[in-house]
Amino acid sequence: MAIRVVVADDQELVRSGFAMILDAQPDIEVVGEAGDGAQAVALVRSLRPEVVLLDVRMPVMDGIEAARAVTAEGGTRILMLTTFDVDEYVYDALYAGASGFLLKDVRRDDLVHAVRVVAAGDSLLAPSVTRRLIADVTSRRPAKAGDPAAAPSARLGTLTPREHETLQLIARGASNAEIAARLFVTEHTVKTHVSNILMKLGLRDRVHAVIFAYESGLVTPSSEG
Repeated sequence: MAIRVVVADDQELVRSGFAMILDAQPDIEVVGEAGDGAQAVALVRSLRPEVVLLDVRMPVMDGIEAARAVTAEGGTRILMLTTFDVDEYVYDALYAGASGFLLKDVRRDDLVHAVRVVAAGDSLLAPSVTRRLIADVTSRRPAKAGDPAAAPSARLGTLTPREHETLQLIARGASNAEIAARLFVTEHTVKTHVSNILMKLGLRDRVHAVIFAYESGLVTPSSEG
């Protein structure tokens, strides 16, 4: 069954270009295009796609508000689009429910890969720009009281040592296979650790685990490597 996608961007050339690339894939079908956030939310409600690509900056309703509305509906995964490699809004977009984001100059193969990854229920932590942006924004903006990562230090204490190690590796962008190789365990065990981490910390997905790891000080930009 094809992955059904809605593409939302107020720039028609960008929107149609992304749609053309995705629709050319045998396993992806673009079922709708929107020029603003309100149109995107309406399409998601009526078409129920697996993935929606949302531009951060759009008229009528911006991508962040649209992401919140889509998240509230449930069932559709969100990829944010931005022209800025360091954008204050990315942080808000991730908390609004995005599973990752892409720069608009993304390579064709990376765009297709991103849609497949997010549709499969994972979060897009590659390329490394995602981690760089999260690190940049969290270093400049402390957690708000209502943020999922508020008061992170105490919550870290709920993790086992192995879960602690797993969270560090997630924050550095390691895949389940890479974590398994590093910790000398099976991928099934890694998946169990990841599920436990998200449950114990009250986080939605791996992207939010990355944000949490930076805000808690567990991982810092200088410790990347």
